Amino acid sequence: MSTVIVGCGYIGLELGRQLRRTRDADPDPEDSNRVVGVRRSDSGLDAIREAGLTPVRADATDPESLTTLPDAEIVVFAASSGGRGASAAEQIYVTGLTNVIEEYASRDDPPSRLVYTSSSGVYGDHDGGWVDESTPIAPTTAKTQVLAEAERIALEVTDNSGIDGTVVRFTGLYGPGRYRLDRYLDGPVTEGYLNMIHRVDAAGSIRFLLEKDCARNETVLAVDDEPANKWAFADWLADACGCDLPMKQTKTERLADSDLSEPARRRIQTSKRCSNEYLRSLGYKYVYPTYKEGYRTAIRTRRASDSTTGGSETPLND
Repeated sequence: MSTVIVGCGYIGLELGRQLRRTRDADPDPEDSNRVVGVRRSDSGLDAIREAGLTPVRADATDPESLTTLPDAEIVVFAASSGGRGASAAEQIYVTGLTNVIEEYASRDDPPSRLVYTSSSGVYGDHDGGWVDESTPIAPTTAKTQVLAEAERIALEVTDNSGIDGTVVRFTGLYGPGRYRLDRYLDGPVTEGYLNMIHRVDAAGSIRFLLEKDCARNETVLAVDDEPANKWAFADWLADACGCDLPMKQTKTERLADSDLSEPARRRIQTSKRCSNEYLRSLGYKYVYPTYKEGYRTAIRTRRASDSTTGGSETPLND
């Protein structure tokens, strides 16, 4: 199963490592299980190489550069706009994704499948209610509207090109380098729900869908078993780390801040709980079913750091 991961960053690198381990466990003499990681920067290519993957330089927003990409059975589009606004997101998720699909669709041997990584942000506000794959999307920000358009492209443009598309909607990603302990330990913590998934399971869900060859031309919501009340999560984390409980804020109190950007204001006003029933029903087994398992390493590191340095947090590594 030769795989090209376009935008091989936080999730792409972990996916590549998992696919590589599968390849190493069952080597193919013709190397059809090769995994190629695609980035546009030297540092990105170095990280791909260090992960044991084949690095290729290309930029999804530059169609000419995409001609350097090798043929593959599977293409995973996991590029990120780096937290920038809607305009940058459109360049990556709409223009870039379209470029990649058109490049591969034009080849004599196109891939059979493309996976696009999206966000549960496309659901909008459900006042704390449950959402799943059958829930109509209602993006509330310019950026999530871009993500919704990219989902359409990933399913419809691929279909028109003879490629099966799959959309995987991630909830809040966490893991090494993204535990963000201080955000919850220092406070204030705004009320609402956290829908999370550990990086290992985010990448693992894609690997599972590819290896089981399921959910073609479908959307899958990738989230762990337990949407968490933010206040309860922050208190649990503080207790586990041996810290004082953080200050809490209601949504009304937080929204009273006149310096809040409009996108931040809309994010605070959106609340939902995401269900993983469909992914579970397909047979995926979680490494970290809830945050209580997923944060163990971060908590141990924090407590060890506090005991030796008086409270400063050290980098977290799994």
